[in-house]
Amino acid sequence: MDEGIAQMSSGMDTYWTTGAELLRPYLVGLLAEALAERGSTERGLALLAEALEAVEKTGERFYEAELYRQKGELLFRFYSEGSELIDFTAQSSRSQEIERCFLKAISIADHQQAKWFELRAATSLARLWHRQGRKEKAHTMLTKSYSWFTEGFDTTDLKESKALLDKLK
Repeated sequence: MDEGIAQMSSGMDTYWTTGAELLRPYLVGLLAEALAERGSTERGLALLAEALEAVEKTGERFYEAELYRQKGELLFRFYSEGSELIDFTAQSSRSQEIERCFLKAISIADHQQAKWFELRAATSLARLWHRQGRKEKAHTMLTKSYSWFTEGFDTTDLKESKALLDKLK
């Protein structure tokens, strides 16, 4: 995986030196996700901030919802690292920050009618709410997103959403 990340970074650096900006938010978001999977949560968060800056600079917004969802996921991971007693109740400031990321992702995806990104963000938010004991609210919100789909039920995202819905019943 380290070799793959190095190749991604090198390829992007080469691409940026040409002056190209096309797909910057998307590509930086992919690198952030890869680094986070490798355990570099802080570096992933820094890259997501860079990707979100690029969204504002370029106006290239097709991946914006996913960037906010990833930010929420990485913040959750970052706040959880090194401690088993993190307060993720609905009132904690950390929980509210994470929730805002997921809600923003859902709002953007809804506005863009990007149902897959909306489902991913809704699933992330439902997981958070489930941990907070807000099962009914999580179930209602996730059902709205999940019920839009009429096919693709063998995909990972829809399987994960369905499994979470079943837990929330």
